[in-house]
Amino acid sequence: MPDNNDTKPKRTIFGMLCGFILKFLLPLIILMVAIVVGYFRQFEMPEAVFFAIVFPLGKGHLPPPLFGHGKMQGTSTIPVPDDMVPQARPEGETMLELPFGERMPQAGLGMCCRASAYDDELVYRSVLWYLLSGGRLIDGADLYLNHAAIGRGIKEAMRRGIPREEIFVTTKLWTRQYGYNKTKEAVPRFLEELGLEYVDLVLMHSASHVFPQLMTSDCTKRKLSNKECRQETWKALSELREAGLTRNIGVSNFHVKHLEEISELGSEVAPIAVNQYLFNPFSPDFAVDTYNYCKEHGIAITAYGSLGGTLQHFSTQTVDTLEKVAKHHDTSISQIALRWAIQKNVAVIPGTGNPKHMRENLKVYDFELSEEEMKALDELRNDEKAKEFFYMGPLD
Repeated sequence: MPDNNDTKPKRTIFGMLCGFILKFLLPLIILMVAIVVGYFRQFEMPEAVFFAIVFPLGKGHLPPPLFGHGKMQGTSTIPVPDDMVPQARPEGETMLELPFGERMPQAGLGMCCRASAYDDELVYRSVLWYLLSGGRLIDGADLYLNHAAIGRGIKEAMRRGIPREEIFVTTKLWTRQYGYNKTKEAVPRFLEELGLEYVDLVLMHSASHVFPQLMTSDCTKRKLSNKECRQETWKALSELREAGLTRNIGVSNFHVKHLEEISELGSEVAPIAVNQYLFNPFSPDFAVDTYNYCKEHGIAITAYGSLGGTLQHFSTQTVDTLEKVAKHHDTSISQIALRWAIQKNVAVIPGTGNPKHMRENLKVYDFELSEEEMKALDELRNDEKAKEFFYMGPLD
């Protein structure tokens, strides 16, 4: 008979390990999950708090929601000198015309998706640095949890001599606030948090919930379709514009289908002023179709992810065509990507808390790409490199 004695200890160790997992480790994991879920459920927008924790952690910083604001060390967002005064606006600055006569700068500052965008002190410094450096477009959102800090930066810039009418402030309504009544409640709160009498542009942040099973709203509770929800929300935004709380209204992450649904409402509502979405030289066909639709219907475009997006910025730096064009103009690849969008008549909102990078981004007006260079960059979306870039397809 075979000797099975050597297998008995293995079974015993395996059984002991299973017993340990079932008795101690599994209950601990369940407890930790319950604690985490309970923590996030106390917030109106748990996903916003999640981002405010994850982005700083990803860069090795203490998350402000857990440890408080003003404690991030080693960032490039240095204090603004007390004696700094407003610098001249960029020479050759260009604007996009909006439906009611307002003009939006084509180069702005995005206040999302980096560690410094979730610390109130660093947000305040970033906004103040940008405005004093000559920039005038600030792009925020309720989801970013930094309205109050943005408002502080704007207030200080105004105290130092920048007129409010020169500053273009964008914010966004998150999907949890969709629905007629919720929208009418949310926008006045935005103004209170920002400390402003009006904003220049309010956008619907997304066409619909990314995870509808997890993100409920007044629309989902009333079992409205996504189309009904979008149209109802747009009607509320139109009324808020009429009341003077915002000068313009627009959308974000909408594609042709969603834009057409708003247009169905006719002349009784405000037109779509702006569509903000992920757009760069690597954009897939559906994003280009959206670009063409917007141009045909007089909708201004703001591009985020001009440099490839938060997770793909490095890949942008390795594209041969971009490298060659950047070398020809003696500038950075980032500047080439931004300038491409500017010449496509698109606004850009690169996010940075570094004053040096802010000044560099404002130099996007200092040079011009040739027709041949623009054509070469347009062709990048057909390049093999384009397959490496992630794009979320249109939502329902």
